[in-house]
Amino acid sequence: MPRYLWLTLICGSLVAQQTDQQQPLRIVVPVENVVVPVTVYDHDGSFMSGLEPHQFHLYDNGKEQNIHVDVTFQPISLVIAIQANSAVESILPQVQKIGNLVSPLILGDQGEAAVLAFDSRLRTLQDFTSDPDKITKAVKTIYPGSSSSRMVDAVMRGTQMLNSRPKNRRRILLLISETRDLASENNAREALIYLQLANVALYSVDMSRLVGTLTAPAPVPRADNLPPAMQHMPGGAPATPTNVEHLSGGNGGRAEFIPLMVEIFKDVKAIFKANPVELFTKGTGGREYTFYRLHGLEQAIQDLGEELHAEYLLSYSPNNKDEGGFHEISVQVSAANVGKIQARPGYWLAGRP
Repeated sequence: MPRYLWLTLICGSLVAQQTDQQQPLRIVVPVENVVVPVTVYDHDGSFMSGLEPHQFHLYDNGKEQNIHVDVTFQPISLVIAIQANSAVESILPQVQKIGNLVSPLILGDQGEAAVLAFDSRLRTLQDFTSDPDKITKAVKTIYPGSSSSRMVDAVMRGTQMLNSRPKNRRRILLLISETRDLASENNAREALIYLQLANVALYSVDMSRLVGTLTAPAPVPRADNLPPAMQHMPGGAPATPTNVEHLSGGNGGRAEFIPLMVEIFKDVKAIFKANPVELFTKGTGGREYTFYRLHGLEQAIQDLGEELHAEYLLSYSPNNKDEGGFHEISVQVSAANVGKIQARPGYWLAGRP
């Protein structure tokens, strides 16, 4: 018997589409097939192509799995979730230009995309379509709204949309937003579990507040009474360490991240409350892209497309479904000059309540 993950989620906007009253939404996700997109880099940091299926080995909690390896490109189902609140009003014109890049750089011939905008509302501007003109038009119609930013709720909605797509498609959620969340009704832990069980990889393009500052009208000068410790760092100075660095002393890599993710699943710590995007990208095997220049967003879309088209897709039915808790995934590649292997770190498996 397959084990199931039962989530009781308070999803205000999701439930509102189904009933007039606010009710808990119970999502039942069977763990029958785990999909693991894998990117392999050589020692120079370049993508490694031409690898054969027999060169891949995957371990689930230390147990080798019987895997299926697709070395050909799988069609993509993509949800583009874009923050559209008052905080990013000044850079939305730049975001509106990316619509015509999505099809040629990310989707390819067989791909499809949907467009979702969020502030205090979640608005589906375009359902799944393969028509590049409809995608472009939907992105261009985005306008700024309230000061809220229900980013976690948008991730839940995007995952729900992707979970309805055929299982033979890559499920990608592209989040274009700031890293903070304001006023979501769901929490990051529940969203991460849903992402992982729905086999969705989340990639983010972070709307840096610096970009908003650079493109906004000049503020009226006033006295600066902040102490030196609260001043912004000058250009070129090392960035403030992330939550992972604070807690592990590392750079957020796989070895440091997994223990923290296990604690999140056990609901022991809300370590990523200030930056749930970091949790979503690392927890699904995706990546964060940050742009500080006006043309950096286009470059991020191009880089994402190159990465997705270089991936190998591994899938398997776990032979250890009776083991509850966190299942750590480890991928090995038998090839010369392998430098780095990027894959989702694992998933959470819980039984019936």
